[in-house]
Amino acid sequence: MSTTQISSLQALLAHLWRSVVRCQRMNAGQEVKYVLLISARTRLDPPLPDAYFGNTVHPAFVTTTAGELLEHGLGWVARKLNQKIALQTNDEVRNFLKRWAENPALLKIGGLMKNALANSSSPRFDVYGCDFGWGKPVAVRSGSANKNNGKITLFPGKEEKSVDIEVCLSPDKLVALEDDEEFMNQQ
Repeated sequence: MSTTQISSLQALLAHLWRSVVRCQRMNAGQEVKYVLLISARTRLDPPLPDAYFGNTVHPAFVTTTAGELLEHGLGWVARKLNQKIALQTNDEVRNFLKRWAENPALLKIGGLMKNALANSSSPRFDVYGCDFGWGKPVAVRSGSANKNNGKITLFPGKEEKSVDIEVCLSPDKLVALEDDEEFMNQQ
C-alpha cells in the first residue's frame, strides 16, 4: 500500500487541517493532531473479501505543532498524511490488532478531539447508489451521533468525480474559516 503519490483527497484534508489550525491562532508550540481512520480491508494479507460485513478501521495519528504545521506549505502537510497512510501495512495492522486484543478499548472520537481533526467514512462508499425502494438519495449526511467538534465525514459526491465533506466545527471556528482568505481562495 506504500505510495509516494499524494492524492487530491490528502491535499484537500491537509488544506482543511492547516486552515482550521491557522484560524484558531494557537501558540506555535501547541500540539495538533489529525486522526486518520484507515480501513484495513486491502492492507491485510490476504485481503478481506469484498463481501466481508464488518468494520475494519483503525486509527493512525499524525502529530505536529501548530507552528510546524503552518510554517511548512500545503505539500509538506499532505506528505505527512500520505506517509502515515502508507505506513499502514499488513504488519502494522496486525500489530495494532494484537495490542488491542491485549488491552481492548473502544475508540471514542470525542475524547481525541482536543486540537485535532479526524475523518471517517470514505468517498469510495457508494452512498448515492443506494436505493431502498423510494429512489436514490438527493443528499447524504451522517447521523447526529456522529457529530463532534473537529469531525470530518467523507462521502462520494453526487456529481461524478466529486466528494462531499461534512465538517463539524464550533460556530466560532466556522466563522473564522469563512473569513479566512487563504482558505476561501485556495485553487
